Amino acid sequence: MPSTLDPAATAWVLASTALVLLMTPGLAIFYGGMVRTTGVLNMLMMSFIAIPLVTVAWLLFGYTLAFGEDAGGGVIGNLAHTALAGIDPGTIHHGVPELLYVTFQLTFAILTAALVSGAIADRAKFSAWMVFVPLWALLVYSPVAHWVWGPNGWLSSFGTLDFAGGLVVEIVSGASALALALVLGPRIGFKVDAMRPHNLPFVLLGAGLLWFGWFGFNAGSELRPDGVAAGVFLNTLVAGCLGMLGWLAVERIRDGRPTTFGAASGAVAGLVAITPSCGSVNTLGALIVGLVAGVLCSFAVGWKFRAGYDDSLDVVGVHFAGGVIGTLLIGLLANEVMTGGARGLFYGGGLAQLGKQAVGVVTVAAYAFAVSFVLGKLIDRVLGFRVSAEDEVAGIDFALHAETAYVEGVHGHAPRGLFGQHQHKSERDH
Repeated sequence: MPSTLDPAATAWVLASTALVLLMTPGLAIFYGGMVRTTGVLNMLMMSFIAIPLVTVAWLLFGYTLAFGEDAGGGVIGNLAHTALAGIDPGTIHHGVPELLYVTFQLTFAILTAALVSGAIADRAKFSAWMVFVPLWALLVYSPVAHWVWGPNGWLSSFGTLDFAGGLVVEIVSGASALALALVLGPRIGFKVDAMRPHNLPFVLLGAGLLWFGWFGFNAGSELRPDGVAAGVFLNTLVAGCLGMLGWLAVERIRDGRPTTFGAASGAVAGLVAITPSCGSVNTLGALIVGLVAGVLCSFAVGWKFRAGYDDSLDVVGVHFAGGVIGTLLIGLLANEVMTGGARGLFYGGGLAQLGKQAVGVVTVAAYAFAVSFVLGKLIDRVLGFRVSAEDEVAGIDFALHAETAYVEGVHGHAPRGLFGQHQHKSERDH
């Protein structure tokens, strides 16, 4: 581990950190376009509020639990850096200031928490979400991050590979999303009403911002601008492209025409799947990962209708399924040139690496689901996690935030002012 400052690496991680932070507003727009008109602002707020909530939790306890020296058994970090005490601004970590490394990893935690919100769109209390997020960041995200990326984390020591977050981000968010979807139950009208995305240009814009930020997410995880980062950068582009093509091909064959929503979803599916494997596969492997994810995730989003859980914005079908696909394919496609040692089945490595990847998938998914479910149940018991049926039907934007996204409010009525009176149009215009 470099002990002296690397200026090039520092510049690269600074830029990558900004790119990853941009992904959360991008996700807000992506999710905001997918919900109905009466829940747009709430959906945006659920992503944006994750930024300050996770930041406070991360600086107080999250970073040291995830990346502090192992406290025993590779399960959790020690408390040496509680509230970042003991980190000198001049401390160098992987060639960059440790405080920059803290911030880079923080942006991952923020995005992962925001991803979970998509499963409970249109029906969750904002106050309950604000309680859930920091507790979840400490109880779910930080331990798993230590297992996979922390000093002597047990999954890392076991040999499970996850370059940029297939386990830590995608599977954790997907399993947690499923848990909360079960805690809250389905939306009123699930399987009956269409519940189509209200603004597809928003969805495409959000997907574009996510794709842009994903280069910092994946290539930035190399922590230096070298040949590996260049390969990861290309793999990220290739997988996003093939994910889109795979999803659109399924739509064309199955439904008769490709859709803009499918294009956005397919690109995200490919990006999700390449996240764990981008530093383990070559360009051909990235092509396969993206294509497989685009095809399989296009079918996985239908799980909720068959199983009866209401994952509003397909966090399970895209992020959980895509994370599992990308993590397991490392066991088949890992290239020794990229990994520096580990090889997948197709490169002469046998089944050993696939077994290690499967152990990571099962344990991380089970832990994230179980803790999220219990946490969600406790919050529901104490505060109530779901809005009233009346507020859900009328629209949660006005019920929870006293605002509406568009000029015409709930059921075509003008939105009320702060004191419960309808505003005149001339007042709203000013």
